[in-house]
Amino acid sequence: MTDLGSEGREPETPPPVVESWVDRATGVGTSVGKALLLPTLAVITALIIGGIIIALSDTDSLGILFSDPGTALSNMASEVWASYRAVFRGSIGSVYAISETLFAATPLLMAALGIALGFQAGLFNIGAQGQMIMGALVATYVGLYVSAPGFIHVPLTLLAGIVGGLIWGGIPGLLKARTGAHEVITTIMFNFIALFFIQWILTTPGLQDPGRNNPVSAALAETARLPKLFGSSYRVTIGFLIALSAVYGVHWLLYKSSIGFEFRAVGANPHAGRYAGMNVALVITLAMSIAGGLAGMSGANQVMALDPYKASPALAGFVGFDAITVALLGRSNPIGVMWAALLFGALSAGGREMQGAAQVPIDLVVVLQALIVIFVAAPGLIRAIWRIKGETTESYQVTSGWGA
Repeated sequence: MTDLGSEGREPETPPPVVESWVDRATGVGTSVGKALLLPTLAVITALIIGGIIIALSDTDSLGILFSDPGTALSNMASEVWASYRAVFRGSIGSVYAISETLFAATPLLMAALGIALGFQAGLFNIGAQGQMIMGALVATYVGLYVSAPGFIHVPLTLLAGIVGGLIWGGIPGLLKARTGAHEVITTIMFNFIALFFIQWILTTPGLQDPGRNNPVSAALAETARLPKLFGSSYRVTIGFLIALSAVYGVHWLLYKSSIGFEFRAVGANPHAGRYAGMNVALVITLAMSIAGGLAGMSGANQVMALDPYKASPALAGFVGFDAITVALLGRSNPIGVMWAALLFGALSAGGREMQGAAQVPIDLVVVLQALIVIFVAAPGLIRAIWRIKGETTESYQVTSGWGA
């Protein structure tokens, strides 16, 4: 017997869910699949637009576009193909290329894990650059003045870098927890403090390389240097394995431990976390400290793994800022951050090959990275471009904002 409503009418059935062509083709139905779908399409979209930019940068073909469009379009397509083939060859086309990709991805992965952990706790840590510098500085001191066999000296130097970054990251966390000072402002200021501090400290006797008048440290002892992973012919070191271990550790911390649950709960709603009995001030301080420790490990890696094994004000490069991009692309999940770091490492390694083989400016790699970030930050745009049905207002909170 049919169940009728209160007015004698048959209850309405919900309309069938309309699947997009992407859903049917990929079978995306799990939460993991849905989480990976938009970043993957963001990368593909960025590569397509990057190809258009490469094609338009071919001025010779543009000059004959209207007089001989067939030849012009053919030449443009060949240019795009040669550029992306060079990126592929320079990133994973050989053992050396793979080693360069892993080498470039290692510091990015370490620093991005810290930023992602901060995102999960509702904190926008822009201080990875300064935390890397301070971690590298403390690691340099231990690498120069501690005498021990390699199996003790290497972990001790790495631990020193973690402690240096942990302290430098913990101070802004404590300031936010106790005074409400926003971490964006304090971490930016701490970046400048770290930069000018290392410029000064590396000109003092004891740390400065003898015979130099610029801020460069002496070389670390050989026992404090990270061993090569594939042999002396390749630059990648066991630092990559340490970074993978950090991925597992951060994943376990966030999703398997009680403090990780508190990180995520406070990041989602600090007021609810406080109502539930959580020590929000302690959670904020601890999250920023651990984030700083991971960035400090990245800084130590830059000194312990990169020839000539010396600290300088430029040791962090742009890694601390690129790590923000990697954390965003990985959607603050340690596994996603790992794949994002490998992607950016491949772009970095392949970009050099693209510049040499295809004569395309390496700045295009930066353009690709920027496009990827833009599309990851605009999921609604990606859904519209690829005609993905379903939710159009995806909620993805990076931090809890200025008032957190």
